[in-house]
Amino acid sequence: MLVFIPKFYIWVDNPSINMQTTLRNPRRTALLSVLAALCLGIQLAPRPPNVEFTSLFTFVIGFVFGVSTGVLFGSFIMFINGFFSPWGFSGLNMPFQIAGIALIGLVGGLYKKYLQGYSSAEFVVEVAVLGAFLTVVYDLITNLGVAIQFTIAGTPFTWATISALAYGTPFSVIHVVSNSAVFGAAFFPLTKALDHAIMVENLG
Repeated sequence: MLVFIPKFYIWVDNPSINMQTTLRNPRRTALLSVLAALCLGIQLAPRPPNVEFTSLFTFVIGFVFGVSTGVLFGSFIMFINGFFSPWGFSGLNMPFQIAGIALIGLVGGLYKKYLQGYSSAEFVVEVAVLGAFLTVVYDLITNLGVAIQFTIAGTPFTWATISALAYGTPFSVIHVVSNSAVFGAAFFPLTKALDHAIMVENLG
């Protein structure tokens, strides 16, 4: 039975040390820059509504590089996306999008501390479920942002919240299903590839 036991390094365990080490290491900075550019390219390209890979990238960065890096990576991507998204300017919803994606980076970093070793099948199922759950939380946060915008426009908060949830539910279903599939299919190979890149870097 194939067992996946991730290799981790001491600098990953302390968020503050992790961020300082990452920023002072030009190879890691270059790697994160490439990943950010790739993620932004996918995020800003025309695509089906609510089918995205930023959640996966942010979770993986938090998992491999630590909490601080995951939070900052996701926040940066969503900040840029807020201005240049093919769906238009995010406006007042941008802080909620940043908060939601930052939470995903945070959970990625914490999940690394929890994970010890699983068979590949167990690992894929668990990550897929976790991806679906985080997507639901993200969508609830961003729908709250939409509700607040409706409230500012003059709609009572209760009705604004109901309207935002009702309008967002079909898109959220697509989002949850697609992210569940993306997390389950891509998290394992992407994490393994980054782990290998860090190991090669450490070996010189």
